[in-house]
Parts: sequence; C-alpha cells; structure tokens
Amino acid sequence: METRGLLVDIDGVLTVGQKPVPGATAAFRRLREAEVPMVFLTNTTASTRSSVALMLNDAGFPVDAVEIVTAPIMTAVYLHRNYPRARCLVVGSGDVSADLGSVTVVDADEHPDVVVFGGAGPEFTYETLNLVFRLAVAGTPVVAMHRNLFWATQDGLQLDTGAFLNAIEHAAGIEAVVIGKPAQACFEAALDVLGVEPGLALMVGDDLDSDVLGAQAVGIAGVLVRTGKYRPEWTSRGDTTPDHIIDSFADVPDLLEIR
Repeated sequence: METRGLLVDIDGVLTVGQKPVPGATAAFRRLREAEVPMVFLTNTTASTRSSVALMLNDAGFPVDAVEIVTAPIMTAVYLHRNYPRARCLVVGSGDVSADLGSVTVVDADEHPDVVVFGGAGPEFTYETLNLVFRLAVAGTPVVAMHRNLFWATQDGLQLDTGAFLNAIEHAAGIEAVVIGKPAQACFEAALDVLGVEPGLALMVGDDLDSDVLGAQAVGIAGVLVRTGKYRPEWTSRGDTTPDHIIDSFADVPDLLEIR
C-alpha cells in the first residue's frame, strides 16, 4: 500500500486513559524505524499539547509536541482570525490556556462576546448550560472545540461535549461552529504538518464519524480500529464504509506492509 504519512488519533487508539493499547508501542517503533511520517490529531481538550506529548512519551510513544495537532490550538487560530480581541467565555474541563495563547478569557458575568465549548466534565452544570443557552438566544456566537458525543476512559464510556452542544443548538435554534475533527480545516492542518497530499495519507481512529468520515470527506483514507470508543454496529451502517477496519493500532504496520 502506497502511504506517505499517517494521521493518528490518540485517545482510544494509542492509549485508553494513559495506558497504551496492547501492541501499540511495538507498532509505533516499527513505524518509526520505517521512517513513516506521523501526525497525532486529537480532539483532546483537557490537556495542552505539551502535556499530551509528555503523556505519550511516558506511555512509550516518543513524540515531539510539534507533531501534535490539538483542537484548542486550532480554536485559537479560528478565534484570532474571526473574532480578534473578542472576550471569550470558555466552558470545559481542564486547563488549556497555554494552547489558547493570547485569546482573552473572561468569566460569565463579564459580558462575553463568544462562548467556547471545550471538553465536557463537571463544569457542564445545568446553571452553566442554561447560561450558554441564554447567551446563544441573545445572539452570542458559540464555538466548539469538537462535538464528540462520548469518549473512552479506563472507567468506561463518558458523555462528551457533543451531547450537550446538540441540546443547546436545538433549544436556541443556532448552529455552532465546530473546530476539531471532523472539521475540514483540522485535517488540512495535519496534512500541512505531514507535507503530503490527501491521497497519500491514512487516518487511524476509533470514531467512525469524527475520524473516518471526516478524513474521507477531504480525500484521506479512513482506518477504523476496534479499540477505544469503537462500536460494532458502526460496521453495519449503510451510509458509509471505512477503507479499512483493523483490530488495533498494533495492526497498522502490517496494513502498510512494513516488515
């Protein structure tokens, strides 16, 4: 198979929680030895890019922070381009201020110009979501770092931002701007880091919609792994078919015919 670069999801593909998926570190070493370029494309919003790089290195995946494309970094680019000097209310779990850079973050009582959704967590209370609803009804733009419905942890599946964002959109009659996967700009940014054309790249992920369909929409082949948030019923959906379905990231070198 002619492939000159890999886009790789992290949560559920390389790791679950902070533990490596069985066989993933050995596969990673084989790919590095074969000099296959890789970019790690993640909707993670609970950690900064440098923290993600540190976690991966500790888990046995030696990567550099510049190889990681995160949703908060892409969100900062979008906000600076479309809402320069905007006062942003950021609702989410975890501190990603380092990746947001010079974006101005304010509290709810400081009259925000934009609402930014990060990853779901304890911060997504009724009071907070109702406040976001009222702001949205009043015309405040809503920007989401991603719209994942759920994600895989060591304790099982957990609801994520998309489940709440869908409710806000429906109730307020709005459509939020979504930055992370499956947004086209997110994949294009990763391709720029790789320096390859879409037809020569593979996206390896555990989410049919965000990873596989998002990649296929921009001409990147989508590889679905049966780890993380993978659901068996996805393989029988009639609206799409992954280019490849494999048991785990451990099978990627064989898929690429790397010996």
